[in-house]
Amino acid sequence: MAGLEVDGPNAEQIAYWNEQAGRKWVAVQTLIDQQIRPLGLQAMARASLAAGERVLDVGCGCGDSTLELARRVAPSGSVLGVDISAPMLERARDQAVAAGAAAQFERADAQTHRFEPAAFDALFSRFGVMFFADPVAAFTNLRRALRPGGRLAFVCWQAITENPWMFVPFGAALQHLPAPSIPPPGAPGPFAFADPQHVRGILSRAGFADVALESVSMSLSVGGGQDLDTTVDFLLQMGPAARALGEAPDPAVIPLVTAAVREALLPYQTPDGVRMDSASWVVTARA
Repeated sequence: MAGLEVDGPNAEQIAYWNEQAGRKWVAVQTLIDQQIRPLGLQAMARASLAAGERVLDVGCGCGDSTLELARRVAPSGSVLGVDISAPMLERARDQAVAAGAAAQFERADAQTHRFEPAAFDALFSRFGVMFFADPVAAFTNLRRALRPGGRLAFVCWQAITENPWMFVPFGAALQHLPAPSIPPPGAPGPFAFADPQHVRGILSRAGFADVALESVSMSLSVGGGQDLDTTVDFLLQMGPAARALGEAPDPAVIPLVTAAVREALLPYQTPDGVRMDSASWVVTARA
């Protein structure tokens, strides 16, 4: 855990993304990237990046978004991707080498890391900023890393009920599983920024101006456009249905859950794989 405050405010998330989730994400990284890349591109378009700019990619994961950012600011720009997950950063570095991309990566907690002041023209994140224990402190720290007038752009999920690609398999899984514990509103997790007023309040208190949220509804290729059974397996490894299954006391229930999720996804099967609706926020602001 070198370079991270393992007993700091985000200790639970650091442990989770290094000991549990990180390697799972690496295993299905290609499928995840194919599914959520279009949403990341929506946020990048709002960032209005230009050649020569310096960009910080927060919660960069396996580096897919970082490499695209590097392409957009080439040849004289620079991009730094930060994440708390060592397994995911290892994959990110491998991808950068393979692509010949001028992207750098650092293992750091964006809430507490001492970034160089005013070092970046833009901050970006693709579903990587909803996990801070203290989001106001985190965004205050990130704002200091922006030059005056620098831009913030990120994409985050709306509520699970607005995202059939997660809600439908989750509901199917609950036919055979007890409902998992529900975190309080705003708690760290994928839906922490579902409430737009909550997001506006965080960014305003962190010192950002011109805060705007754009609702984006988009049909996604769930599991990256694979066949139905591969998509079912994907959803039982990642997301709310996977979380519910992970808390199941009896492994004998796995075939029942798998069959229920498969049946629930059948109406969404197309020649291009399973396609389902999603809802997210593209959030922009200025330092």
